[in-house]
Amino acid sequence: MSAFFMLIIIIIIIIIIIITIPNNKPDIIIRDNEKGPCVLIDVAISGDRKVIKKEAEKILKYKDLTIEIQRMWNVKAKVIPVIVGATGTISKSFRKYVSNIPGKHEVKELQKAAMLGTTHILRKVLM
Repeated sequence: MSAFFMLIIIIIIIIIIIITIPNNKPDIIIRDNEKGPCVLIDVAISGDRKVIKKEAEKILKYKDLTIEIQRMWNVKAKVIPVIVGATGTISKSFRKYVSNIPGKHEVKELQKAAMLGTTHILRKVLM
C-alpha cells in the first residue's frame, strides 16, 4: 500500500471516532417523512424531587444527537422528555411536552402507570 492511501485510511478512522455521539439511543424516535419534525422521546420514572432536574438532563443529553439528525436528515428535530415522579409527580412543562407527541395521551394515565409500578415494587420488597 502506498503511504498516501494509508494516510487517507487513518484520517477516515479519526473522523469516525470524533463524529461518534455518545448518547445516541433515545427510547423512542418518531420520524414523519411527509411533514413535521423528528421527535426523540426519552421516558423515565424518577424520584419526586428530581423531576425537573431529570428533564433538563434528558434535553442536554440528546442535544448533540438532535444537531446530527438535523444535519443528516435535513429535518427539524426536538427532544421530548417524559419524566414522571415515582408517585405521579410531574413538572409544570410536562403537559406541553406530552402535547407535542403525536397521538392521544392522558396525563392521568401516565401518572397512574407510574404509581402502580411504584406500588408493585413496594409490595414485592415489603412482603
